Amino acid sequence: MKRVILTLTLAAAPLIVQAAEFDVEIHNPTRGLYYTPLLVTAHPSNMKLFEAGEAASSELQAMAEGGDIMPLVTALDSAGATTVANPAAGLLAPGETTTAIVNTNNATANTQLSIVAMLLPTNDGFLALNSLTVPTQPGTYTYNLNAYDAGTEANDELRGSGAPGQAGMPVPPPLDPVLGTNGTGAASNAEGYVHIHRGNLGDTDTTGGKSDIVSTLHRWLNPVTRVTVTVK
Repeated sequence: MKRVILTLTLAAAPLIVQAAEFDVEIHNPTRGLYYTPLLVTAHPSNMKLFEAGEAASSELQAMAEGGDIMPLVTALDSAGATTVANPAAGLLAPGETTTAIVNTNNATANTQLSIVAMLLPTNDGFLALNSLTVPTQPGTYTYNLNAYDAGTEANDELRGSGAPGQAGMPVPPPLDPVLGTNGTGAASNAEGYVHIHRGNLGDTDTTGGKSDIVSTLHRWLNPVTRVTVTVK
């Protein structure tokens, strides 16, 4: 069953001690991947944005296929999460860094940190930090994040609209001149569940071949993101 947030009913919640404010620095260390608008959220421990091995929700699908984080933001807001949407004010290019300041002073139950953003060029690949317990001691903490595949779209690696349910990858202006054209498709079936991404295949034929992704620019291996959390 598709779901965006797993919610449990707790009879009595213990007193939670947590960081009231912390900085989240997100760095793109890749050679050729772009991040779509990032979603950084602190939320209760009985919630997750997704479960590996299970079908993606429609909200996760919208983010993973087209970079649309607003359905997730709406769901998180309704659950009382503390959310910072799009801290980079657009795409985060290779080598760039952005920072989100998360203030949970008025939401003491929001002890978990999650981060997601679509990876371009991919069909439904996304970076993810999935429900990390925020450190309570002041200090600096660094995490390397893997990429996941939402499993909602075949990894055909072809140009497309990026609309959920439609084949093909969105192509923003920075990628338009460097991607290939007229590919026949690297894959034809969606996996049906969230899993660790296999990485792009690509090829070197910019006017044909199976993929519109250029392997010399856009192939990658995990991890794809470095996150530094600074607790004050």
